[in-house]
Amino acid sequence: MGFKFEKLIIWQKAMDLAEEIQELSKKFSNEEVYNLTSQIRRAADSIALNIAEGSIGQTNPEQGRFIGYALRSLAEVVTCLYKAKRRKYIEDSEFDKLYSECFNLLNMIIGFKKSIK
Repeated sequence: MGFKFEKLIIWQKAMDLAEEIQELSKKFSNEEVYNLTSQIRRAADSIALNIAEGSIGQTNPEQGRFIGYALRSLAEVVTCLYKAKRRKYIEDSEFDKLYSECFNLLNMIIGFKKSIK
């Protein structure tokens, strides 16, 4: 059985990304615990949460709206990654790896959104 969203590659990739962000954010300064750390974790979690919410008994326009929320959350994650890089919490190589994963997920989500119209 299971839920429909569990089969979606974009949901699986979003879940993986959120776990990577969780681990990465442990490197951030303690000063950031209520700022950047919290923001990037919530945004990363929100991607998969919105994909899941949009897949349950929704019409195509509603599903598209939740996919749009997931895209916005992904943009937040990327912006937080830039902030972390600028503040020297992460190395360029870590940034590049996660940026690439975010970009690939972006393209997958956009493709999925187009397919549900």
